[in-house]
Amino acid sequence: MHLNDLHPAAGSKKAKRRVGRGQSSGFGKTAARGQKGQKARSGGGVRPGFEGGQLPLQMRIPKFGFRSRIGLVTAEVRLSELNKVKGDVVNLDSLKAANVVRRDMKRARIMLSGEVGKALKVEDAHIAVTKGARASIEAAGGQVIDISLPEKGRLQKKEKPAETA
Repeated sequence: MHLNDLHPAAGSKKAKRRVGRGQSSGFGKTAARGQKGQKARSGGGVRPGFEGGQLPLQMRIPKFGFRSRIGLVTAEVRLSELNKVKGDVVNLDSLKAANVVRRDMKRARIMLSGEVGKALKVEDAHIAVTKGARASIEAAGGQVIDISLPEKGRLQKKEKPAETA
């Protein structure tokens, strides 16, 4: 067998339809597009899902689901990945330095998956820890310090000075 003997199986390759090449081809003149109209023009036609101006199906059916924009900047960190952090303090900067979290992430959530090999101190307002992960960190001799951020958009009430009469 030689390279010049190779050819595809019979019927596996179909010749492309050549339209507009004379009346005898069966696809001449209007090239099987019919007479006039939007679909007969070059570049003509409508986008997929267009129903002639009627409200399309994808707009008629009920909508569901939600994509949190906070989730786009929140990284999920496994317990086993905390072993890569140098030192014993875990915060967002140390996670980024250890290449556990991408640089563009603004939050992290530590999940219970794997084991912690050393006592770690998790202290950062931007890191959330699940119940199971918290128990595992504390069982390894570490601690989780809760730091809460001030709520945005809340006006703090100022006390009025006492009036003197």
